[in-house]
Amino acid sequence: MTSPSNILVTGVGLALPGAGTPADLLRPTGRPGEPVDPAARIGRRGLRYLDRASQLALCAARDALLDSALISADDDKGPAVDGASVAVVASSNLGNLDTVCEVASAISEGTTDRISPMALPNASSNVIASTVAMRFGLRGPNLMFCNGPTSGLDAVYWGAALVAAGRCSRAVVVGAETGNQVVRELMDEPARDLLDGAVALVVESREAARTRGARPIAELGRYARTAGVPECIEQVLADGDAPPGIWFSEQEEDRFTGTPLVADVPRHLMTGAHGLASGALGVLQCAAAVGWFGSGGTGDALLTNGDDGSDGVAGMLVRPVGGERW
Repeated sequence: MTSPSNILVTGVGLALPGAGTPADLLRPTGRPGEPVDPAARIGRRGLRYLDRASQLALCAARDALLDSALISADDDKGPAVDGASVAVVASSNLGNLDTVCEVASAISEGTTDRISPMALPNASSNVIASTVAMRFGLRGPNLMFCNGPTSGLDAVYWGAALVAAGRCSRAVVVGAETGNQVVRELMDEPARDLLDGAVALVVESREAARTRGARPIAELGRYARTAGVPECIEQVLADGDAPPGIWFSEQEEDRFTGTPLVADVPRHLMTGAHGLASGALGVLQCAAAVGWFGSGGTGDALLTNGDDGSDGVAGMLVRPVGGERW
């Protein structure tokens, strides 16, 4: 795939236990803090009938929009730019699984009278993306990704691709998952091993960011989607590039000792600190790369989602923004 160029990250928002800033995402272990309370973060208005994944996505998206100065603290006023210039791209593989299972169970039992008409929209695959768009008046393209291990990085790529294609000037990219009882049972994982949170980025063209005086905090680099990890890394890291300064990956350490391009690159795994992130992983890694740059990290950040046993592997470079690039 052709990677979009000149796409900047201008905002990050987090709705995660114990993580208030991107730098907090670099902690190697432990997830201190209570579960995120969406009502305490953004108020109760409009939350009553929303599933938890959508509520968390609203929290993260609001903070990303605030960080990028696209909305004011009073988000009822709408975006500071034309809402049609802002796309929403969301990723979640498991976020509304509880609602889907509840509805499917009721239908199979012939007891549809107990399906709430207010909760039924939450069974739609695109509920997170549409909820974020409606809440903040974002009328640009609206996409939802739920395609397995690579979903998060795919969403970041397609947010950038929409901007590069001129479909919009900027996009809010959101990754959200919940560790509810249904997910725990189907995944056979304890609650502590599942992400219950959301992460959001604002990505926009260099021209759009300059025009409104936005503050760039990272730049999106090459992206690739292949059948395996080594091929993906080879496509993302072009000949002549300096080795990345860090690799955000969930791969086992000893599997890639024979891959010269990353043999000596420090590895950072997100799962130990934040739980299995599934569709939110790629967005979470991008936010962590921003935190790494802000904490003094040098060089590019390499991100990979998926492994040789899944149906695909996605990779992306995230670069610091220096004066010469801005």
